[in-house]
Amino acid sequence: MPEVIGVRFKNLGKIYYFDPDGKTIKNGESVIVETSRGIECGEVMMENTEIKDGDIVQPLKKLIRVATEEDLKRTGENRKKEKNAFDICLKKIADHKLEMKLVDVDYTFDNSKIMFYFTADGRVDFRELVKDLASVFHTRIELRQIGVRDEAKMIGGLGICGRPFCCSMFLSGFQPVSIKMAKEQGLSLNPIKISGMCGRLMCCLKYEQDTYSELLRMTPQAGAAVLTPAGAGTVTDVNLLGGTVTVKLEHNQETVQRSFKASEVKRAENNRPAPGGAVKNDKQ
Repeated sequence: MPEVIGVRFKNLGKIYYFDPDGKTIKNGESVIVETSRGIECGEVMMENTEIKDGDIVQPLKKLIRVATEEDLKRTGENRKKEKNAFDICLKKIADHKLEMKLVDVDYTFDNSKIMFYFTADGRVDFRELVKDLASVFHTRIELRQIGVRDEAKMIGGLGICGRPFCCSMFLSGFQPVSIKMAKEQGLSLNPIKISGMCGRLMCCLKYEQDTYSELLRMTPQAGAAVLTPAGAGTVTDVNLLGGTVTVKLEHNQETVQRSFKASEVKRAENNRPAPGGAVKNDKQ
């Protein structure tokens, strides 16, 4: 298996693999590598490790060198340049009266290219803006339109849970999230409660979905006819996380509701859950 190191750039979460070229690199060290965007300086987040060939995106590029003091100084100077370029680009956008929101600016390590990231509701004709920026910075200019999730990832912030955004801290990529996940987890379908600061469904809905899917598969739904140690009945409520179900039993023309462990209850044959069954969730 090939040996690689994992490098992250600008604290954006995703880790990229590089060939250490026979060198032993420690976590936290800064290194100079070649990326699809050009020469970059990044931080090593995974020291020399052997991984499977299938986990590598080819071609695997080699480490150029461990960053020197001069390299780190240059990186710091680039960060200052980015702030200045951000202000200049904002003014140019206003001058051209373009409907776009500038999000971030990124200099490559060797200053061969400057990338401006922006959001917009639709397509934007920024050709004149690119020419204007190129005349100011005298280097290659690239404008890249991104989505609202990418904007949140770049800017960062605190979610409704009070913790930093997952996307800006550790997520390597965005996973598909659907309203079905919120329904299956018994969460409120109020958009304010299940949406992140980016306005999209919260990424964390994905974290527990596999567990909920397995619990739903093993647990009778509300409205299902079941057999219990106390006799036959109908499920009226389900507590997935607690592992219990409430069952309405018919005894001597008297209706009784009792709680059972999900493992004690079996679905009756040829039964279907009645519509409108709700799933109780202790997280609410």
